[in-house]
Amino acid sequence: MEDNATVEEMAAPQGGAGQRLRAAREAKGLSLSQVAAETRIPERHLTSIENGEFHRLPSRTYAIGFTRTYARLVELDEKEMLDQVRAELAAGDPVRDASPAKFEPGDPARVPSRGLAWLSAAAVVLLLVGGFSFYRSYFAPGMGPAPLTQERTQVAQNGAATTAPQARPTPAPTGPVVFTSEMDDTWVRFYDASGERLFEAQMAEGDSFTVPADADGPQVWTGRPYALAITVGGRSVPKLSEVDEIVRDVPVTAEALLARGNAQPSAAASPAAATPSRVPAQSPGQAPARAATDET
Repeated sequence: MEDNATVEEMAAPQGGAGQRLRAAREAKGLSLSQVAAETRIPERHLTSIENGEFHRLPSRTYAIGFTRTYARLVELDEKEMLDQVRAELAAGDPVRDASPAKFEPGDPARVPSRGLAWLSAAAVVLLLVGGFSFYRSYFAPGMGPAPLTQERTQVAQNGAATTAPQARPTPAPTGPVVFTSEMDDTWVRFYDASGERLFEAQMAEGDSFTVPADADGPQVWTGRPYALAITVGGRSVPKLSEVDEIVRDVPVTAEALLARGNAQPSAAASPAAATPSRVPAQSPGQAPARAATDET
């Protein structure tokens, strides 16, 4: 209890979130490399967090998730730390804000008003539309499509059905299914319907794995679904999850991944076979500890 009180006292909200985390770490006698080993967060990201340079992290999600994991390790109030990080993110990038402005502050004569800017943009659009209409009317009258009424009249005279032609559905993409890690130390296992392992590794950032085309019911198990980018036939599809959770027995065939993508806007309508199964927050021995992320 005394140690916890000391940490909270030294990490009182006297500075930024990064300064509070550094103070709490030093109070516990931990080095930056020890924190990186415990949390699986790259040391360069921890340095950016302690310096308050959240804009150097891959995204807002990483900034919040890494801060939560760091605060949990040094026994700080997670909610309070996340609220402070969100406030710092909302305040913007301090490095960019420090750059000199193109207009001198306090001189409204040098700063165009927002209303004037919108009015200028609208005038340009009207000029373009009017010029194009004039060109089509006087110089290229035959470039436009034929009137629909003439086509329907001709079809009716020939005794054919007057229904409009239906558009053909766009074929779904086919090709290899490729998983690419966007973070270091991303543990993942791929296996087939019988449980036979196809691939298992601690993937570094940029490493990729192509699911064998002849695999029988390939599935995936990982503790970092948000760190794996997926493509089907070269086209990006939604990730397995954007939050901190362990997913297991998720089908990774092209058909299953595309079905998940189509059902993404409505979670209730997504097929059961394409929904990741969630297991307790601590994975088995094969899955190492990993940094948590949070979606805002």
